[in-house]
Amino acid sequence: MAKLKVTAAQMVSDARARVEEIETTDLIVMLDDPNVVVVDIRDVRERQRSGFIPGSIHAPRGMIEFWVDPDSPYFKEAFAQDGKKFVFHCASGWRSALTTATLQDMGFEAAHLKEGFSTWEKQGGPVEYPEKKT
Repeated sequence: MAKLKVTAAQMVSDARARVEEIETTDLIVMLDDPNVVVVDIRDVRERQRSGFIPGSIHAPRGMIEFWVDPDSPYFKEAFAQDGKKFVFHCASGWRSALTTATLQDMGFEAAHLKEGFSTWEKQGGPVEYPEKKT
């Protein structure tokens, strides 16, 4: 295989250098703010297995650009909330850094959870689990 022009690690590093990164402890405090919208971009199986941040919106990584674009047939009204601070997260902060950088390129302002969900519960963040199907 030919050497890549840019590695995934370099893309994440470049994204992190230009987006707002929020520490886990800071987002825990921000959960009570009605102007903060937490967006979980992990796969649905990750949410089922690990739980999720209460009140978070689930927006799969593969659809996020289409869901935030008002001109897209897949647009979701949840992303049309003026005056809200959107904070995206994944498991470790890599996918959410790339997502946030891409959305900023589109003109959608957002931040991301620096360490992702991986340290959320250990640092005292509340976690909900989906109801088990019977």
